[in-house]
Amino acid sequence: MSHIQIPRGLTELLQGYTVEVLRQQPPDLVDFAVDYFTRLREARAQASSPPATPPPASQGLEPGPGLVADANADSDTEDDEDLDVPILGRFDRRVSVCAETFNPDEEEEDTDPRVIHPKTDLQRCRLQEACKDILLFKNLDQEQLSQVLDAMFERTVKVDEHVIDQGDDGDNFYVIERGTYDILVTKDHQTRSVGQYDNRGSFGELALMYNTPRAATIVATSEGSLWGLDRVTFRRIIVKNNARKRKMFESFIESVPLLKSLELSERMKIVDVIGEKTYKDGERIITQTKANKDGGNQEVEIARCHKGQYFGELALVTNKPRAASAYAVGDVKCLVMDVQAFERLLGPCMDIMKRNISHYEEQLVKMFGSSMDLIDPGQ
Repeated sequence: MSHIQIPRGLTELLQGYTVEVLRQQPPDLVDFAVDYFTRLREARAQASSPPATPPPASQGLEPGPGLVADANADSDTEDDEDLDVPILGRFDRRVSVCAETFNPDEEEEDTDPRVIHPKTDLQRCRLQEACKDILLFKNLDQEQLSQVLDAMFERTVKVDEHVIDQGDDGDNFYVIERGTYDILVTKDHQTRSVGQYDNRGSFGELALMYNTPRAATIVATSEGSLWGLDRVTFRRIIVKNNARKRKMFESFIESVPLLKSLELSERMKIVDVIGEKTYKDGERIITQTKANKDGGNQEVEIARCHKGQYFGELALVTNKPRAASAYAVGDVKCLVMDVQAFERLLGPCMDIMKRNISHYEEQLVKMFGSSMDLIDPGQ
């Protein structure tokens, strides 16, 4: 299969369009796409013709491709240079930043000073507990996570307090420590609730990642506590790190023979759901569900997997218990996918895996001297 090269900028272009579709919910996607991309082309044409003199700050920022102009930009009083200052007021709204440029793929030197909000030991423990299940933090190494936690600040909220408002520029990313919050979306002058957070979760990343206005309003329905992270630190560490990890995952997935049969879009979906886990030497990765009836509890090594190989799919394909245990030999890093994502995204691969059933039977013969368990699920 020939290698397909994704054109530079395509991902960001489609992401911007998708965000606008989700925000505006147009009745006709084709007409909306024509209008959206026509406006982008016009904005790019204007941007490619530099003005004779730099526009004053009161005129706002010119939107670039894929970005949305702020209708209130001419009311801002801060200079554009302030956009580069990483230390912001905790709860102050930013000026318009919709034309702020950021390319997570660039390897420019990180010269911005670190943002640090001092915390007591108790606050640090509470923060770590609130952040332990946040997906965006999962791929950070220990040093990066420490910098993120250093930069986060605590914000307490009261009932009916608006944390963020639909249409505003993104200023902070929020992690919920406690409290309940309604997610409200306004369309055609009607506001409706589309969901709720209940003492866990996070919100606010969309506007920071894609340079778009807030897509919803978050209102506290009880007293609560949040941990905020400023946009500069968020983009410098989390967005850039996730872009780097995504490239690495994409490259790895393309090297797995089983996944080469998937369409490019299907492989990209896999990149979105896989996680990363590390194991120390001798640590058990997966566990055999039941021991061989004849061989007792003695374990025998039958094979070793190396970089680029995969394991664990046998139980998912056959709906049978784990037929073997896997242990780390040295320090090991694995990309993992849960069973729901496996079944939802790897449907096109199921036929291939089932056609390889003879290979699985050979594995069982090596393990047990018989493939009966695989052939007859009732035994």
